[in-house]
Amino acid sequence: MPYHGAAALYLQSAQDLTIGGRASAAQFQYTLQDQNLQQLNNWAPRLLAKLRTMPELRDVNSDQQDHGLEARVVIDRDTAARLGVAAQNIDNALYDAFGQRQVSTMYQQLNQYHVVMEVGPRFQRDPEALQNIYVRSSSGTEVPLSAFARFEPSNTPLAVNHQGQFPSVTLSFNLAPGISLSQATDAIQGAERSIGFPAAINASFQGTAAAFMNSLSTEPILILLALVTVYIVLGVLYESFIHPITILSTLPSAGVGALLALLLTNNELDVIGLIGIILLIGIVKKNAIMMIDFALEAERGEGKSPVDAIYEACMLRFRPIMMTTMAAMLAALPLALDRGTGSELHRPLGITIVGGLMVSQALTLFTTPVVYLYMDRAQLWARRMRGRAAQPLAPGLGEA
Repeated sequence: MPYHGAAALYLQSAQDLTIGGRASAAQFQYTLQDQNLQQLNNWAPRLLAKLRTMPELRDVNSDQQDHGLEARVVIDRDTAARLGVAAQNIDNALYDAFGQRQVSTMYQQLNQYHVVMEVGPRFQRDPEALQNIYVRSSSGTEVPLSAFARFEPSNTPLAVNHQGQFPSVTLSFNLAPGISLSQATDAIQGAERSIGFPAAINASFQGTAAAFMNSLSTEPILILLALVTVYIVLGVLYESFIHPITILSTLPSAGVGALLALLLTNNELDVIGLIGIILLIGIVKKNAIMMIDFALEAERGEGKSPVDAIYEACMLRFRPIMMTTMAAMLAALPLALDRGTGSELHRPLGITIVGGLMVSQALTLFTTPVVYLYMDRAQLWARRMRGRAAQPLAPGLGEA
């Protein structure tokens, strides 16, 4: 009887470089592992059906192949015993018919051939062939297999995939338009909780998704180390613990500008966008460095007050700051405006640099002098507090 079914077609772009090296019908993979194969086969289709209903995901599929056809022989042992048929004879008859029992060896001058006994190929295509199997009883008569057994059609796995030492099922998925990978991972974990997914099944992301999760775990540490390194270098340069904070105060405005630019242009904060934000740390802080360096020189060398020193620094350093900012912004503008082949890779880099520079340039020219004055006052207050703590008490005076 011909089978009329539906075929699923998945299109995937070929990539020269893939993270994780795992091939599937979609870009991202989510693997389930369990020691109990039956439990894994029961829950993997449930999670697959739930993920296919989620709007954040597309092309959800599974590598689970458990719909192979199988004919199960169920033996009525009481009837077989009454007919004098032993279980070993039943096993031998089925193995002779459908197994690969070697019954003889043919020897020739140059070679030898093993003779394997089995039923004809036309009897192996239909489970009805089991009706024609006869088993020898203890009395020597031939008893049909159908006299004490029934045949039940069922499904069996065509292949059982493994990861490590345990059976596994890998669910593959793509992202819906406008959905980031972080939103998809949160949605998958929420789907597990909604269906009561058992804790005995170990679920983990693989390939690109696993690399993304690992990068998220170390991303705050990397940014913190970058800020600490910049603070130490600036502290050694200016011999101050306070004014490096003044310079680092310009960084939040650059990050906000970069995120706003990505949001307005409908782009995601991917790895390339994160690289652009890290580059802004080195580009944006040069505005504050140019002002703070001139102000400290005027305050320490010429004896000017902090207000006069930072005012003169803003007036004299305005044109160099604008020139360097415009040079960096115009250099990144072609990256942000490019629409050619492969532009989707470097466009977030240009957008983050241009947006961060525009917002930081508009804000830091006004906020940096204010932060400088407040940090200078905080430094003076800290010195007075240390002086009072180190001042000895006068003779004859005690604590109140």
